[in-house]
Amino acid sequence: MAERLHVVLARAGVASRRKAENLIREGRVTVNGEVILKLGAQVVWGEDAIRVDNRLIRRLDPRVTIVVNKPKQVLTTSHDPRGRPTTAELIRRIKTRLFSVGRLDYHTEGLLIFTSDGELAHRLQHPGYGIPKTYRTKVKGLPAEKTLAHLRSGVILDGKPTATAQVKKIGTTGRNVWLEITIREGRYRQVRRMCAVVGHPVMKLKRIQYGPILLGDLKPGTYRHLTPQEMEKLRKCVTKKTGS
Repeated sequence: MAERLHVVLARAGVASRRKAENLIREGRVTVNGEVILKLGAQVVWGEDAIRVDNRLIRRLDPRVTIVVNKPKQVLTTSHDPRGRPTTAELIRRIKTRLFSVGRLDYHTEGLLIFTSDGELAHRLQHPGYGIPKTYRTKVKGLPAEKTLAHLRSGVILDGKPTATAQVKKIGTTGRNVWLEITIREGRYRQVRRMCAVVGHPVMKLKRIQYGPILLGDLKPGTYRHLTPQEMEKLRKCVTKKTGS
């Protein structure tokens, strides 16, 4: 079956979907000896000889997908010029190239998905699929019910309202409150900024779920491979866009 060239490159783990498009634009990809510059070009895996920088692509969809429990004060990147710890150091024993599914900021801990399937990574982050992401957060102060209702209905960030969210109070520690917040967007530092807007800044933040995948009791700084059952659930949630 014919597929778009940049999608095949992403599935093969050559690059993320966006970077695969750049490889094509730069004239670095050939199919059956011909340089391909058209992004919509169709190829048939197993029949067409696909090369990137003259290297034949032999494997498709290696299916290495893991969950990492990112500790606080670790960057979601492969290298930091300032020498701070990175997620690349946490997964250095895995030799397959992995793409992170979104990011967590330096002070946020919890669940990160990494996969060798660039197309899967692209879909999991695409806003059109509306993948839910759940966080537990300790916020400063004691937000009233109308404040929680405001968070649920949407607040204004960068001149645009956020989508509706699920927000529930799960505990109180004297002068502060623990909340569980589920969002279906991926704006920059979204949960932190939402809470700041309503006057209750985040003190601690941890992501505990991404789509059907749970962090569970995975220890900080460690990772585990997804089970076949988890992979099936993950792929099902990106087969159809929201509202389509």
